[in-house]
Amino acid sequence: MHIVHLTNAYAPASGGVRTVVHALGGGYRARGHRFTLIVPAALAGVDEEPWGVRVRLPGRRVPGTDGYRALTDRGAVLRELDRLAPDRVEVSDRFTLRAVGDWARARGVPAVMVAHERLDGLVASLGHVPVGAARALADRHNRRWAASFDQVVVTSQVAAGEFDRIGVPTAQVPLGVDLGLFTPDRRSRPVGADELVLVLCSRLSPEKAPAVAVETLRLLRAEGVPARLVVIGDGPEAAALARRARGLPVTFTGFLDDRAAVADLLADADVVLAPGPLETFGLAALEAMACGTPVVAARGSAVAALTARGGGPSPAGSPAEFAASVLSLRARPAEQLRAAARTVAQELGWAATVDQLLALHGAASDMGARR
Repeated sequence: MHIVHLTNAYAPASGGVRTVVHALGGGYRARGHRFTLIVPAALAGVDEEPWGVRVRLPGRRVPGTDGYRALTDRGAVLRELDRLAPDRVEVSDRFTLRAVGDWARARGVPAVMVAHERLDGLVASLGHVPVGAARALADRHNRRWAASFDQVVVTSQVAAGEFDRIGVPTAQVPLGVDLGLFTPDRRSRPVGADELVLVLCSRLSPEKAPAVAVETLRLLRAEGVPARLVVIGDGPEAAALARRARGLPVTFTGFLDDRAAVADLLADADVVLAPGPLETFGLAALEAMACGTPVVAARGSAVAALTARGGGPSPAGSPAEFAASVLSLRARPAEQLRAAARTVAQELGWAATVDQLLALHGAASDMGARR
C-alpha cells in the first residue's frame, strides 16, 4: 500500500509534526508499505530518506513564523498526487490543503485529516479574538474540512473537543515516543542534586506561553531555590524571551536538530515545564517522561492528562502555580517520580500509533500489502 502524507508544518527548525511524520513513515515501511511525504520548501526536489520519500514542492513563506512555508499552489499539489497515485492519503493541515480531501474522494482514495491543534484556541490566542467568536469561526471551518475527508484523526480528547462540539466523529490515536532513544539511561547528573535544572522544550511562539517558564524560574530563585532553566527551541518569541531572562541563569540552545542531544538534556533535567495551554498532545513532554523526567503541565492541556497518569503534580496556570508544582515535586522521592514517568511513556511507543492508523486505513499491520 502506498500512503502519501501532506503537511505545511515542516520546516528546517520544526519539531513536533516533523518527528511524527518521520516516525509514521518508518513504521509504515517496516510493515511493508510505501510512504511519501509532501512538504513545502524553497526549492522543488525529491529526497530518499530512511523513513520514506520526501517530495518538496515550492511553498510561500509564512510571515512571522521563522521559516515555515505553505503549499498554496493547489494545481501543483494535485498534479503531484496524480503522479504518485496513492492508495491512502493523510493530511496534517487545516489551512491550505482541503482540496486534497476532495481530490481523494473523486478518485475513491480513502483520506484522513489529522488535527494536531485546537483551532479555536489558536484563533483566540493569536488573533486576540473573543472566545465566542473564535469558537464560531473554528466551528464553520472544521465543518467544511471534516466534510472533505473520510475520517478526522485526533491525538487526544482535548483535540477532539472542538469536533465533539459540532457533532463530527473522530478517531483518537495517541502519538508515540522512541523508547530506545528517550531513556533514563541517558542521565549523567546524579538524581537529587542540590541544583534544580528546569527545561522548556518548545517552539517559542505565543500560543506555547514560553514566558511562563522564565517567570517560574524567577519566582523559584526569589525563594532561594538554586534553580536554572534550559530552553530548547526557537521561534518568533525567542528575542523577547531572551530579554525577559536577563539576569537569570537561563541557557538558550536554539533549535536542536540532533535528537540524541535533546534526549540528553531532557534526561538530565529535574523537571520539564509544559506551559502551553493549547497542547493537544505534548510530544516533548512525553519524550521527557520517557527519559524519566517529571513534567509540570498547563491546566486544560492534553499534557496535564498525560502527567496525571503517572501521579504527576497538579496542573498549573500562572508562574506562581508552576513554581508551587515544581516545589511539590522537589519534596517527593525523585526515584519514584522518575520511575512513574517512564512507566507512562512505555505505554505509548510508536508501534501502537502506526498500528492504529493502519487499522483506520483498512490494513491490519500483518497484511504487508504492497501496491
